[in-house]
Amino acid sequence: MSALHFTVTFLLLTLLLEVNKAKSQSFIGVNYGQVADNLPSPAATAKLLQSTSIQKVRLYGSDAAMIKALANTGIGIVIGTANGDIPALASDPNFAKNWVDTNVVAYYPASKIILINVGNEVIMSGDNNLISQLLPAMQNVKNALDAASLGDKVKVSTVHSMTLLKQSEPPSSGSFDPAYGDMLKGVLAFNNATGSPFAINPYPFFAYRSDPRPETLAFCLFQPNSGRLDGNTKINYMNMFDAQVDAVRSALDAMGFKNVEIVVAETGWPYKGDSDEVGASIENAKAYNGNLIAHLRSMVGTPLMPGKSVDTYLFALYDENLKPGPTSERSFGLYQSADLTMTYDVGLSKSSSQAQTPASPATEKTPATLSVVAPSPEPKKASWCVPKKDVTDAELQASLDYACAHGIDCSPIQPGGSCFEPNTLSAHAAYAMNLYYQSSGPDPSSCDFSQAAMLSSSNPSYNGCTFPGGST
Repeated sequence: MSALHFTVTFLLLTLLLEVNKAKSQSFIGVNYGQVADNLPSPAATAKLLQSTSIQKVRLYGSDAAMIKALANTGIGIVIGTANGDIPALASDPNFAKNWVDTNVVAYYPASKIILINVGNEVIMSGDNNLISQLLPAMQNVKNALDAASLGDKVKVSTVHSMTLLKQSEPPSSGSFDPAYGDMLKGVLAFNNATGSPFAINPYPFFAYRSDPRPETLAFCLFQPNSGRLDGNTKINYMNMFDAQVDAVRSALDAMGFKNVEIVVAETGWPYKGDSDEVGASIENAKAYNGNLIAHLRSMVGTPLMPGKSVDTYLFALYDENLKPGPTSERSFGLYQSADLTMTYDVGLSKSSSQAQTPASPATEKTPATLSVVAPSPEPKKASWCVPKKDVTDAELQASLDYACAHGIDCSPIQPGGSCFEPNTLSAHAAYAMNLYYQSSGPDPSSCDFSQAAMLSSSNPSYNGCTFPGGST
């Protein structure tokens, strides 16, 4: 195959891959809060969502106009019951039936309702009466869905705060507060029996706010850092999101619920704050959300849940101008409600290049931006991009994450892939770094990875694992 033919073929395959990504990223959702008096019309919001790669939207209530506006869009809808409705849902099956009939049956299947959250952060509310009625309310809602023949299509769960964990560091020691043990076991048994997810709200922003060191900020924003070693598993965590989610995974496993899946119901970073709110800025918000989206798209997963992306709902679609509290509480919006423009670009638009997610503020040292360069008409010797011998695990992990997040197919190094074995960081990073380089033209400047890589004339392919080779 000629170099020109290869490049044209690669461009076509890349285009098809990116179009498919934009349409099939079911793991990316967004929260639609309504504590505001300046929100666009539901129709305008539905149109905006359709212009993005967002595939799911979470409503905190069951707004009829928004549910109707999302009909026939294919966008998954998560709705919620108010905490105040829990006592009636728990004590009166007819109330639960009427609620389901009014808010689900009336719109399904044109409106793709996929999950009902019964209440929000109830267990940590401190209201013992409400806490004791949460599980009966969930069961009655599930029974009402079953009666409407929707029990296998619409799941029932509830959303939890990260403060439900008594311990989260290191991630392998994650455990829930024993004060809520019995109640939590009942909810988790319900999740396990019905196949519904355990929904949690991790916010690295709050972790940074309580520990505002530069190294903590880099760890929270998915930027190059030395990582944090879990002494029990010897896993070196490279970002706070993975560490928080894996702490939840460890806590679930410790209680015997290894099959209950995790959903990130909320996570985000404010782009503005008061003068005493450290870390709230456009640059940091863009870095966190942009790098989180890139991390999810890479399908690398977390160390304890590799090879898949946890369903994640970004917070939030718009600012909520009536929320009380500091300025940051009113400054999480990805889009401006006045004109539907992006507050900052994190690559969610279907018309934008999915391969170039903004990664960080200008101070971050990153590999070269992905670009496709026309090949030389007379190719010379073959070359491969490989890690330098003296690079650290942290540099390898950062290079692996970057490469997989920028438009290449990393499935061969995921479990079951042709290059998964040997299951080592160095082997996986070498494959991803080379594929990124070859996919860039190849362009020698794309084999840099913050000076962690070099070109080699030795083919690193082995057994059934083939490293594509280019020419210099």
